[in-house]
Amino acid sequence: MPAGTLYRGREGMWSWVAHRVTGVLIFFFLFVHVLDTALVRVSPEDYDKVVSTYKTPIVSLLEYGLVAAILFHALNGLRIIAVDYWTKGPRYQKQMFWTVMGLWIVLMLGAIYPVLGHAARVLFGS
Repeated sequence: MPAGTLYRGREGMWSWVAHRVTGVLIFFFLFVHVLDTALVRVSPEDYDKVVSTYKTPIVSLLEYGLVAAILFHALNGLRIIAVDYWTKGPRYQKQMFWTVMGLWIVLMLGAIYPVLGHAARVLFGS
């Protein structure tokens, strides 16, 4: 495959940037998750305090963002694999990008209630 084939056009450039940004965000989440989980061995009381802050509406929005990042990163990663290893991949990368975006939007709409339902009940009542 010729150099530069993978990321031609605006869609390719933005998917490249978004893939790196979501990867870094997921890495930082995992780092914080390991630290807060390790806290249970050091001080169970402090661990309980930290976990109780996770039940706030703001953290629910952050969780929704985490779901968005993981889902985009996974779907775009599959697209990248298809572009790299499918002989017709570079030819159809634009269509695959828009397919990934459409699928991502549909799945994110489906994740609104499961992820943000608790926050909505806290803010607006049952």
